[in-house]
Amino acid sequence: MPKIVLFGATGYTGRLTAEALVAQGESPVLVGRDAAALEKLAADLGGPPTAVADVAKPASLRALLERGDVLVTTVGPFLRYGEPALSAAISAGAHYIDSTGEGPFISTVFKRDGQARAAGSALLTAFGFDYVPGNLAAALALREAPAATRVDVGYFMQGPSTSGGTRASVAGMLFEQGFALRDGKVTPEPAGAHVRDFDVVGKTRTGVSVPGSEHFALTRSHPTLRTVDVYLGLPPAAARGLQIGSRLAALAGQLPPLRHGLEALLERTIKGSTGGPDARARARTRGWVVAQASNNSENPLATVTLAGGDPYTFTADIMAWAAHAALNGGLLDTGALGPVDAFGLDTLNDAVTASGWQRHEG
Repeated sequence: MPKIVLFGATGYTGRLTAEALVAQGESPVLVGRDAAALEKLAADLGGPPTAVADVAKPASLRALLERGDVLVTTVGPFLRYGEPALSAAISAGAHYIDSTGEGPFISTVFKRDGQARAAGSALLTAFGFDYVPGNLAAALALREAPAATRVDVGYFMQGPSTSGGTRASVAGMLFEQGFALRDGKVTPEPAGAHVRDFDVVGKTRTGVSVPGSEHFALTRSHPTLRTVDVYLGLPPAAARGLQIGSRLAALAGQLPPLRHGLEALLERTIKGSTGGPDARARARTRGWVVAQASNNSENPLATVTLAGGDPYTFTADIMAWAAHAALNGGLLDTGALGPVDAFGLDTLNDAVTASGWQRHEG
């Protein structure tokens, strides 16, 4: 019988996802490297099964998967550790869901589209706060303005704290090439290439451009789109600082000895498995995602704003929902899919609303 396999269950996001899956009535196989930590987590959650696997031994993960299973992975940074889980899912004909926010890894997943279709697998990458709400908001805006040829999406948080895994993922992307949708095609572009302001519930907020899944996914349903930009909200000075830092990192990345030295330093100093914000801190966080659909003259045709809370809680809840839906025949297609392509716009909207994010009117 098909099952849900949660890889990285004892990590920060993994544990939140395990709790969300159990709350939905699932009994996922909890998978990680540390058998004792897995047993403790299983006891806390009422006794779901456990198994030991390690990205350093890809066969150990592949052995757990069968056709029709759903593999949910939170093991990052994904540029460093993500490929074994992706390959294991495709090899097994299992469906795949990950929590990455790393643009270059998102690109890697979409490049496996043909292999996944041949295997009967659905690949749902970046299926968390990065980048489900933006895909949804953009699709809602495009429903209102189907003639639009451009979409700009901004992600904004108030009072956020970050996990060790998030910080390690950001560090791992410093020297990687970004991308954007230009003239209807995904093309290389440095992260931080653009800075712009958004109206976020009556307040001007600044964002800096980053690679996301929207660049790949939105054109599936709206092939007339020519331009897509995704922005991460930051204070204006920090946005400009990230823009400058990205340019310097791109220059450093062209010098292999310097790049390797800096990457080794970051790996030693920024550890992924260091926990994250507690429940009280998560409860204080508020966020907004704004999608603006425009025409060739960049005149706004439709704007949709979603409002909600903590990104880690949302990520856990929406991945648990997606895993449950995939296990029970809710997927609309196979291959590398965006959130809307995977489940349909209205179904996704209902799931996001149930996970605490909803459209802000006004």
